[in-house]
Amino acid sequence: MKKGLSYTSTTIVDTHNTARNMGSGDLDVFATPAMTALMENAAMNAVAPELGPGQTTVGSEITSTHIKPSGIGANIAATAVLTDIDGRKLTFTVAARDGEGMIGEGTHIRYIVDRERFMQKVR
Repeated sequence: MKKGLSYTSTTIVDTHNTARNMGSGDLDVFATPAMTALMENAAMNAVAPELGPGQTTVGSEITSTHIKPSGIGANIAATAVLTDIDGRKLTFTVAARDGEGMIGEGTHIRYIVDRERFMQKVR
């Protein structure tokens, strides 16, 4: 695995990912939790091809801003770039944009885990 790995995840704002529907607000705009999930999805996918058999990553921390609203029908793209590797700890810069520009940005930390061992902790 190397720094610089990146991935972009996309979605379109619809009634399913609005603040009103997700309960994070009462307006029909792209919800902050939906933006955060899209950022995490991009980070997960950025490194997935580099993982060994039985491995995955899990999110442990995200710090982000949501600086601009996006209405229904807007195309959203969230990009994650791997900026630091410290053993199993992976740090990403994340940014989300709509057709008019930046809507949010931040930092996301994920850890490489063994799927089976991780799920044993849940059982």
